[in-house]
Amino acid sequence: MDAAINIQSEYFESDLQVAYQTLDAEMESLRRMRGRLDRSFSRAVDIMLGAQGRVIIVGMGKSGLIGRKIAATLASTGTSAFFVHPGEAFHGDLGMIRPIDVALLISNSGETEEVLRILPFLEHRKNPIIAMTGGLRSTLARYADVVLDVGVEREACKNNLAPTSSTTNTLAMGDALAVALMVRRDFQPEDFAQFHPGGSLGRRLLTRVKDVMHKAPLPVCASDTPFREVVNVMTAGRLGLALVMDEKILKGIITDGDLRRAFERHESMKNVVAEQIMSRQPLTIQPEVRFTEAEALMNKNEISALVVQNQQGDVLGVLQIHGLKHQVSAL
Repeated sequence: MDAAINIQSEYFESDLQVAYQTLDAEMESLRRMRGRLDRSFSRAVDIMLGAQGRVIIVGMGKSGLIGRKIAATLASTGTSAFFVHPGEAFHGDLGMIRPIDVALLISNSGETEEVLRILPFLEHRKNPIIAMTGGLRSTLARYADVVLDVGVEREACKNNLAPTSSTTNTLAMGDALAVALMVRRDFQPEDFAQFHPGGSLGRRLLTRVKDVMHKAPLPVCASDTPFREVVNVMTAGRLGLALVMDEKILKGIITDGDLRRAFERHESMKNVVAEQIMSRQPLTIQPEVRFTEAEALMNKNEISALVVQNQQGDVLGVLQIHGLKHQVSAL
């Protein structure tokens, strides 16, 4: 084990240098691509946004892998899209492409045979064609309605062979399209959650206060409850707080912090009652509010709990931030 570690450590500096060079090369390629952006990009967004059908992404090899990711990103951000493998297209998958669909074809050279074979079909069906290519004078570029230049001067690969900088450019261009479409559509976090109900982010965005609040029995005491009994109520409730209520009307809240401050203010707790140590007018929230909004409210006010009330002022529960993220993720 030690020998293996020592052998690996011999290459530490050189490995880092290769990593730096690779990242620098890819960042430079992105910077150059950024400088070439023009009205073609906005035109591509117009075409995709105006499509009555879907966006069909086609690519071969590494471009195909990037195409799958672009399709997934588009689909999850409000643009109906899916990937079609060009090799499978001629064995029945062409039937998946309708005349109302937009074709986004990816080829670094613009001369990928499997991709070019689809062009006559698309031209015959009058499908709008958006090309992502580095071959601006290629066959693909000539057929396309819009060309997005993702070309690179050279790959980050030492031998200028393995698709590295070119795939990074293509992936980034796909992300740029997806984000531009999101902005045009005013795509909101709630919309994103609709497409990601199974993920932790989607669950957080869709979860409402009523789904995760602590419900009855709640730790409740009256305004005139003696200090010792208040502590017993808080201990039994296991929420680190007690609600002070008279005739079902919320008067205040007592937290662990209130207890500590009470000890600082009072020499003796013998005659102290709940009303003297509670925090008056505690922040409240309604049960239908999204969890993310409640979380933001608690963070803003640097508190860990909210009292949940309905519009009539009835206390329905308590929302606590501690442990809630795990609870929401497990829903």
